Amino acid sequence: MFAYVKGILEEKMSNYVVVETAGIGYKIFMSKNAILKIGELGDNVKIYTHYHVREDEISLYGFLTGDELKLFELLISVSGVGAKSAIAMLSNVTPSEFIMCVVKNDITRLTKLPGIGQKSAQRIVLELKDKLKTEQETVKAEETENVIQVTDSIEEAISALQILGYNKKEIEKALQKFDYQSMTIEEIIRNGLKFLSK
Repeated sequence: MFAYVKGILEEKMSNYVVVETAGIGYKIFMSKNAILKIGELGDNVKIYTHYHVREDEISLYGFLTGDELKLFELLISVSGVGAKSAIAMLSNVTPSEFIMCVVKNDITRLTKLPGIGQKSAQRIVLELKDKLKTEQETVKAEETENVIQVTDSIEEAISALQILGYNKKEIEKALQKFDYQSMTIEEIIRNGLKFLSK
């Protein structure tokens, strides 16, 4: 319903901010990381939002980047992961770190996130990898105009970015904008996200 909210930062609390736009103050729940980075009171800010509706609650959740929003929406699509758990996870991990955990089946790292036990971590990896397989099948048939030299690292990085909802063509286009061949998987993902977010 709301793609983003743009306005003046009126209030900063430990788990939410208030942004005023057109005389209305929007209470937006955010991760601790995002609240730290958002700016000072009185600043003009733009927050990507997710409108969350449950039987007993209607809330706005906010993110500084579109990638954080995509990751949040992926997380809440996993059975057993609620909006508050997803925000808690985003307070402790970046999108690139998280998708690396999924691609590498790093259950140990995921269980270190607040509110995530062994079973939840396994379910997150399993369900998100299933989404990734579906995405890969969709793009398998597509011919790509760009020639990308594919190594294991590149393949893992492409898979990781596909988890966030980018298609293979977009990713390969972004990879051509920087020297990915000399980078680690995490550096490729981080740089890829920079170009994909523009």
